Amino acid sequence: MVDINAPHATSTARGDFDAWPCALQTLLDGMDIESKSSFTASLLAVDESARVRTSLLSVGELFVPDARTLCFALWSSSRTARAVHSTGRAALTFVFDEAFYQLQLNARPVSCGNFPLTCFVATIEAGESQRVDYARLTTGISFQLQQHKTVIERWYGQVQVLKRLASMHA
Repeated sequence: MVDINAPHATSTARGDFDAWPCALQTLLDGMDIESKSSFTASLLAVDESARVRTSLLSVGELFVPDARTLCFALWSSSRTARAVHSTGRAALTFVFDEAFYQLQLNARPVSCGNFPLTCFVATIEAGESQRVDYARLTTGISFQLQQHKTVIERWYGQVQVLKRLASMHA
């Protein structure tokens, strides 16, 4: 029997940040999307009725233009998009490089013309990473594309829109 109250020799490494670490900037730089296509992040927002709304995002809906900014696109009809639009707040969570990341974001909607998604420009309010020495995080949520070429092409197009928005709102 294991005594869960006994002292144990494990450690948790936690890092706090308010700017994107270099490796994450590279991950979400809008380049080489095909090789990063299995990355998934969860964007969470609390709506006006205090319900948590979640959207899963890929490298095709996320773009980091600089050390403190995140541009992202959500389906306009999603409850998450409505929640972020009304509160201006969101959290982004994901697994990367064997660590769990969570970022608190201040977000504002920006016009993206007749683009079918709702676009936001967000600033990192606070971020943290966590890893433990007794286990390796290998994936968070992952997926496999069914129409790989079509989806990758769409993602490149979506990131191009996010890049234009980032340059207009810098």
